[in-house]
Amino acid sequence: MSQRQQWLAWGLILALFIVLLVLLRGILLPFVVAMAAAYLLDPVADRLEERGLSRTMATLWIVIVFFAVIAAVVVVLVPVIVHQLDSFVGNLPKYLATLRDYALPYLQHIAGRFGIDLDSGLQTALKGNSEQAMKVVNGVLAGLWGGGAALFNTLSLLVVTPVVSFYLLRDWDRMIAHINDYLPLDHAETVREQAREVDRVLAGFVRGQMLVCLILATFYGLGLSLLGVQFGLFIGLMAGAISFIPYVGSSLGFIVSIGVALAQFWPDWIWVAAVAALFAVGQFLEGNFIAPKLVGDRVGLHPVWIMFGLFAGGALFGFVGILLAVPVFAVIGVLTRFALNRYRDSLLYHGGRPPGGRP
Repeated sequence: MSQRQQWLAWGLILALFIVLLVLLRGILLPFVVAMAAAYLLDPVADRLEERGLSRTMATLWIVIVFFAVIAAVVVVLVPVIVHQLDSFVGNLPKYLATLRDYALPYLQHIAGRFGIDLDSGLQTALKGNSEQAMKVVNGVLAGLWGGGAALFNTLSLLVVTPVVSFYLLRDWDRMIAHINDYLPLDHAETVREQAREVDRVLAGFVRGQMLVCLILATFYGLGLSLLGVQFGLFIGLMAGAISFIPYVGSSLGFIVSIGVALAQFWPDWIWVAAVAALFAVGQFLEGNFIAPKLVGDRVGLHPVWIMFGLFAGGALFGFVGILLAVPVFAVIGVLTRFALNRYRDSLLYHGGRPPGGRP
C-alpha cells in the first residue's frame, strides 16, 4: 500500500468516526461520562491493585464509593440549588429594576456633561430590554429542564453510567493493551509517544482542573453564603463549576454577585466591597497556589484554545460536545505541535535543502 493510499484509508476511518459521532450524539452522554469517570479513576484502581486487591474488587469499591458520594451530594445540594435558582429567576426583574434606579442618575449626569438628554425613553428601553432578557432566561431554563430528551439523559446517567463505568474501569488496562497491539507497526512507537503526551496533558488539565473547580465552588459558595448574599450558594457553586472555562466562571460569578449585593445591601457599601474582596482572594489563590499546584504550567493548552474548543464542541454536539471538547482539542494540540516539529525538520521548511545544509 502506497503512502497516499495509507493517508486515504486513515482519512476514511476518521470521517466514518465523525459521522458516527454526529448520528449517535443523542445517546452518547452516559457513555462519555462513564469513559471520563473510568479515565479519572484508573490511577486509584492501579494503586488498590498494588495493595493486593483484584482489579474487579478494586473497581467495584471505587465505583460504589464514587457514585455514592455523587448521589449524596446531589441529594443534599440539588434541592437547595433548584430552590435558589427558582427564587433568583423570580427576583431577577426586581434586581434589574433596582440596579437601573441606582445607575440611571449617574448615567443622566454623565450624559448631561456631553449635552445628551436622557428622558423617559431610556427608562422604557431599559424596562423593555429587562423583560426581553427575562423571556430569554425563562426559555433557556424551560429547555434545560423540560422535554423527553432531558428525562432520558437523566435516567441514563443514573442507570447506565455506573454500569458502563464499572466495565470500562475494570477492563481499562486490557483495552489499552489491545489498542496497543493493533497500532500500525511502522508508526507504533510514534503513536505511543504522542499518546503518552496526550495522557500527560489530559491528566494535568482534566484531573487538576476538576479539583480546581471543586475548590473554587466550595470557596465561593460558602463565602457568599457566610456574607449573607441572597442565592450565594447557587451563585458560588455555578461560578466555581464553570471555572474550567478560563476567566468566564470567576468573571460571571463576580458580576452576578456584585449585582445582587448592590441590589440587596446598597448603600451599605461595606458588604459590596466584601463580595468583591472574596472574588479577589479567590482569584489570587487560584492563580498563585491552587492552579499551579494542581494543574501546573506544562499542560500546553492555551486559554483561548480551550475556550474555542468548548464553544465549538457545544455548537456542534451540545452538552456532549462540551464534555468532549477538552480531550479532543488536547489531542489536536499535541498532534499539531508534533506536525509543526516535523515540518521544521522537513525539506519543505528548509527550502529543499537538508536541515543544516547549504543552499
